[in-house]
Amino acid sequence: MYSRNYGCRIDDQIVIHGNRALVMENQIIRVTYLIEQGMDCVELLYKPSDIDLMWRSPVDLHRRSDYHSTTGDSLGNYLDHNSGGWQEILPNGGGPCSYKGAALGMHGEISCVPWDVKILKDTEQEVSFTARIKTLRSPFCLEKTVVLRENEGVLRIHEKLVNLAEEPMDLMWGNHPTVGKPFLDDSCRIETNGRRVMAMEQPDFETQRVKPGAGFCWPLTPEGIDLSKIPAEGAGTADMLYITDFPEKANYRVYSGSKDLAYGMCWDGRRFPYMWMWLVCNGSYGYPWYGRTYNLALEPWSSYPSGGLNTAIENGSAMHMEPHEICETDLLFWVGKGKEEYDFK
Repeated sequence: MYSRNYGCRIDDQIVIHGNRALVMENQIIRVTYLIEQGMDCVELLYKPSDIDLMWRSPVDLHRRSDYHSTTGDSLGNYLDHNSGGWQEILPNGGGPCSYKGAALGMHGEISCVPWDVKILKDTEQEVSFTARIKTLRSPFCLEKTVVLRENEGVLRIHEKLVNLAEEPMDLMWGNHPTVGKPFLDDSCRIETNGRRVMAMEQPDFETQRVKPGAGFCWPLTPEGIDLSKIPAEGAGTADMLYITDFPEKANYRVYSGSKDLAYGMCWDGRRFPYMWMWLVCNGSYGYPWYGRTYNLALEPWSSYPSGGLNTAIENGSAMHMEPHEICETDLLFWVGKGKEEYDFK
């Protein structure tokens, strides 16, 4: 139980569908992380409107040990347990690959395994925790600290990544917050200070609205499609695009006209110079979604595309760390009414 029933609260002894969870909340938001499932954020509830922003995938939340995959397929082993929400991904983004003799699976090593968690602060005015993961197949240690203050719909996140190896390492690093209903609808508009959009020569989806290989200024495609406008549920489209050319203080904001509610992120545009845009309006057919999903993910990334680390190395976007190098960075995620916006403070 919480130490109090008012102000900021935090508890790391909660169990949800067999999964140990950490819940932190204040007067504005409640946030739930799955400690033994990659510290996935599976709930980000805006209390005044009773709207949970996090997307729920068709995969019901379950205890990983209760479901045994019948194949060794990396994609299946990852997606069989992806119930939606916000994942952190390292050191491989997208499909499986081999790097320095290590087979790296779909979306790397850290988003499906238990993390070590420690509550740092538990007061009425502020709560915080640190979560730590050390990878097995690759030599990295990632530690993130999350802070929630009273009367703010803001998560302040500080991250520290260490290369534990005695040799240089290449990697991909990203945050993958996915939003769905009831927030997402065709009244939503995206604002960002990224200026360029790229579409890959080999699109992820046959229903993508942008011509393969196209490059253009945000938000209008060469065909005149305004990417800042979210299509309606059931539109039958699915886009995987890459936005770049951010300033040092990168950001985006998504505003829902029907809800008069917005959310957004701020981050270091030098550390994460790419934003992946994964927008599915029931147009992703076959495994794993079978046309059932309506979701938007705007994801700060070190690299691109979603073809895996080797592809990022080939295009020069892979993140590079020298032996024992330490990288620290800050991100901020916020949700608020109307035209409310936040920045680092």
